[in-house]
Amino acid sequence: MTNQRILARDVANHVDSTVTVRGWAESIRRHSKVAFIDLRDRTGITQIVVTGELLTAIQTVTDESVLSVTGKVTKRPQNLINANIVSGTIEIQAESVEVDTLAAALPMPLNDRSVGEDVRLKYRYLDLRSRKMAENLRLRHQMNQYIRQYLSEREFVEVETPTISKSTPEGARDYLVPSRIIPGSFYALPQSPQQYKQLLMVGGIERYFQIARCFRDEDARGDRQPEFTQLDIEMSFTTQEEILATVEELFLGLVTKFFPEKTLTFGESVPRLTHAEVMEKYGTDKPDLRKDTTNPDELAFAFVVDFPLFDWDEKKKRFDAAHHPFTAPKKEYIETFEKQPKEALSEAYDLVLNGSEIASGSIRINQPELQSRIFAFIGHDQRSIDEKFGHIIEAFRFGAPPHGGIAPGLDRIYSILLKEETIRDVIAFAKAGDGRDLMMNAPSVVDDSQLKELGIQLRK
Repeated sequence: MTNQRILARDVANHVDSTVTVRGWAESIRRHSKVAFIDLRDRTGITQIVVTGELLTAIQTVTDESVLSVTGKVTKRPQNLINANIVSGTIEIQAESVEVDTLAAALPMPLNDRSVGEDVRLKYRYLDLRSRKMAENLRLRHQMNQYIRQYLSEREFVEVETPTISKSTPEGARDYLVPSRIIPGSFYALPQSPQQYKQLLMVGGIERYFQIARCFRDEDARGDRQPEFTQLDIEMSFTTQEEILATVEELFLGLVTKFFPEKTLTFGESVPRLTHAEVMEKYGTDKPDLRKDTTNPDELAFAFVVDFPLFDWDEKKKRFDAAHHPFTAPKKEYIETFEKQPKEALSEAYDLVLNGSEIASGSIRINQPELQSRIFAFIGHDQRSIDEKFGHIIEAFRFGAPPHGGIAPGLDRIYSILLKEETIRDVIAFAKAGDGRDLMMNAPSVVDDSQLKELGIQLRK
């Protein structure tokens, strides 16, 4: 006899022994002389058989109550074996049932995917108990570990970069964090670790990666969140083709390992298409290249390369960086991009999958003079360059290697692979479509005393 907890997946190894199992009562089926409890833990379901005096003891037990059950493991008759559960060849004859916590009536059924998303997000801690969400999160963990192992075996170093940093114009709006120590000054949450990973290349790391949290204050959509996770990769002394080949091997290998039932449209390779040809042929830079676009188990990966260096900004009446201002022009346009900005192409590239952009990257600028020229062309005067980007310009002067990288969006990739309609179903604690955290009721107002301490006054 042992009081050590046994998991559902291991109970069948203890036939004729007395064991203790602990978990949630997923369902309770009561009859006149017997009751059956489906007890769930992280590995699956164990059927508990309750008889005799214990029937009275469990009268008030509700679904999803947390129980500790001790009893003898017995084999099920052949005709009662349940192949759908991990412990389906056995059951436990309860000798004691201890209620750790009694669950209140649930505001939603756990495994009904038709429940409104707002309700599921408000009670996310309950939704996480559902089979689908539990499976998604465990598979996400396994895929993250696969990525870490793949890159580590190729001498990449995982480095954490800061979560509060400097506000710099990189496309979307920053989330600002006021400084109490330096009143009137602000940190920003990173839209990406872009400048830090380039500075790591200056620092000689050469091969960096990070499963990084990123923050952008932009309108939410099904495939966007105010905070999201990207796989950040940067390499020194590299080429565009080396970066693309690394990402190609990584994700084709991941699909083969975790989703062998899926079909790869282009087999064991990913085509390289130019931005000009996909825009002419498909009218979009993220084409869906599946042979059957109604089949979610078909995966059409493709790289789009040779993006324009600049886009015309009608509001500002000037050109802006099409990717970001650290993107290198293709060599043949370095001397002419100021005079012929519409023709200039960049060393930028995207990875698309089934009509979604799932990664974006580029070869970076590593020469301070060229970087300053790009900043000046997109509207920054020298004072602005010094204030916003002086640190990286200075760093380049101390010997910056040629470098480049890419940043796949893991939430978006995982949602496609798991056939989810939104990235919210592959994120543990997701925000609603309008950016609110319905479970924590955020964003929320703060006390006036907190604002006063920060030197902030709200305008009505």
